[in-house]
This record gives sequence, structure tokens and C-alpha cells, in this order.
Amino acid sequence: MKLVILDRDGVINEDSPNFIKSVAEWQPVPGSLEAITLLCQAGYRVFVASNQSGIGRGLLDFDALFAIHDKMQRALAELGGHIDGIFYAPEHPDAASEMRKPAPGMLKDLARRLNVSLDGVPFVGDSGSDLEAARAAGARPVLVLSGNGERTKTKHDLVGVEVFSDLMSFARTTIERGAAVAS
Repeated sequence: MKLVILDRDGVINEDSPNFIKSVAEWQPVPGSLEAITLLCQAGYRVFVASNQSGIGRGLLDFDALFAIHDKMQRALAELGGHIDGIFYAPEHPDAASEMRKPAPGMLKDLARRLNVSLDGVPFVGDSGSDLEAARAAGARPVLVLSGNGERTKTKHDLVGVEVFSDLMSFARTTIERGAAVAS
């Protein structure tokens, strides 16, 4: 199975220090939906693993979160893409469970449900907690410079981390590598 796991805020959609709390606030990073569509068309299964502490902070409820995800899926469907599954940790950071990144629980849960190893599976994020979770779960950490990526690049250990300007750059490189391996 060809598998890619993505963080949401800052990778797929624009991030906000005030959190994405409504459908109106959710705006895709330019090229991100097209990148996901390319990955889907190349045979990759695409999943999302995202901290959503806005729920634990009382800034949005589950209905609002699901409406945001529905908007994302509909926008992808218009392009011929989709996300196979969305995993999220709704806890407030002060009451974090093993599911909240940087802990690896969310990624390990995804692997368990799919009955796959995460060895070599890219987890694409824009923050240090994404990189830490990927490493702890045995996935391949990938940093994009959208969202918080530029700041993360200067503040975190990037040994063993591939860095891309954005999700489209990652998708094109991943697809090219997959085609080279297949031939």
C-alpha cells in the first residue's frame, strides 16, 4: 500500500494563531488540494493526523470540526481527489493524551487500524511536534515550509528530515520517486 500521512493546519490549509474555528476560516494553502489529488491519482492513500485543541479549548465543537472536514473533502472531490481518513486529537495541551502530537499515539493508531508498518511512510507536517511524532512512530518525518514550516526549520533538528517548499513539491517528488522505483 502506498501511503502518505499529512498534518492539516499549515500543510493542507492556512494556519492561524487563533485556530481554524469555522468553515469560513478554512482556506487551502495554494496548490495543496491539487497536490493531494495528484497523490490520489498516483495510487497513494492519503490520511490526515492533526491536533485539534480548539475543541479542548472550547473554541469550536465537533460539528464545526466535521463541517470543516466536509468542506475540505468536497473541495478535493471537485478536483478528483479525496482523503481516506482523518485522525485528530481534540484534547487541550494541558490534558494531552498519547494521541496528541508530539506523542506518536495518533500515528500508531492509524497504522494499527490499517494493519501496516509506518517504516518509510512519510508524515508531512509544518511543526516540531509533527517531526517528533513521526520519529517516535517510526514514520519518515517530512517538513513543508508552508504554515509554521519556516520557523520550524530554524528551531528544530532536521537530521533525517526531508524539507520541501510546500505540499505540491513533496507530492511531485514522491510521485517521481515512486515511478522510478516501479520502472
